[in-house]
Amino acid sequence: MIKLYQYEDCPYCEKVRRKFAELGLEYEKIEVDYMNKPEPVISTGGTVPVIDDNGMIMNESDDIVAYLEEKYGKGSSHS
Repeated sequence: MIKLYQYEDCPYCEKVRRKFAELGLEYEKIEVDYMNKPEPVISTGGTVPVIDDNGMIMNESDDIVAYLEEKYGKGSSHS
């Protein structure tokens, strides 16, 4: 299952959550503690959102949305 490291009130994280919903994808939401960020967040520069898709770590909301659409959207091998 894809993990989404996020802040609930972050508009960039909301954009990614909307894409998950649009694609009907299940994912695990991990609320990031600002003072104790997990390794996937630190390794990508310390900002959210970050996804971990079976070891493929990615940040930047626009890149994540494009990745999800390409990998899981209509016409993909997973749809």
